[in-house]
Amino acid sequence: MPAATIIVPTYNERDNLGPLASRIFASVDPATCSLLVVDDDSPDGTAARAEELAADLPVRCLVRRGARGLATAVIHGLREAEADLCVVMDADLSHPPEAIPGLLEAMSDPAVDMAIGSRFVPGARVDLHWPLHRRLNSLFGRLLARPLTPVRDMMSGFFCVRRRQLDLDRLDPVGYKIALEIIVRHRFENVVELPITFADRAAGQTKLTVGEQLRYLRHLWRLYRG
Repeated sequence: MPAATIIVPTYNERDNLGPLASRIFASVDPATCSLLVVDDDSPDGTAARAEELAADLPVRCLVRRGARGLATAVIHGLREAEADLCVVMDADLSHPPEAIPGLLEAMSDPAVDMAIGSRFVPGARVDLHWPLHRRLNSLFGRLLARPLTPVRDMMSGFFCVRRRQLDLDRLDPVGYKIALEIIVRHRFENVVELPITFADRAAGQTKLTVGEQLRYLRHLWRLYRG
């Protein structure tokens, strides 16, 4: 398995970190892969839990004080990653760590720009009971971004990239849709989408708010303006 850094942005995800780390290192070799937690100074002790895990596993935690936001946390993690191959995923166990090897394998083809764990390709499944308004929000969000990229799940938070291919100084996201920002800003065309089963968060509260939805619209406006 190639060396890789798994980047996980966190805010109040203490209860999910242990199960997440266990599943990650049951799926990838801890001798070649590491987990980088980028925490936005969570008051629930997320960083302390990461330090506990670091006693037995290749886990490193970076705490950002004064900064907030998933997308900017991911960029910070990409800057600090030790490996060239970087997997980005959420901490809430909605993304299956068991799919990481498939993402890494897809990136073994040098022609592939990015590999995404997709909810909207054949074989994928959304394993939760979303109310109608959540499904409509997701659908409309994808439709609004469709002219920017043909990628079906351009809003996925689960993906793999090569750090050397990224110009991190060009990235200027608003909100949390960092994959869309990377695809559009770098004009990535060869994006492989691998089907995943997307689960509901295991613990804690969703970060999807009306404010985040408004930030997504601002983000789209920036991308359309170029």
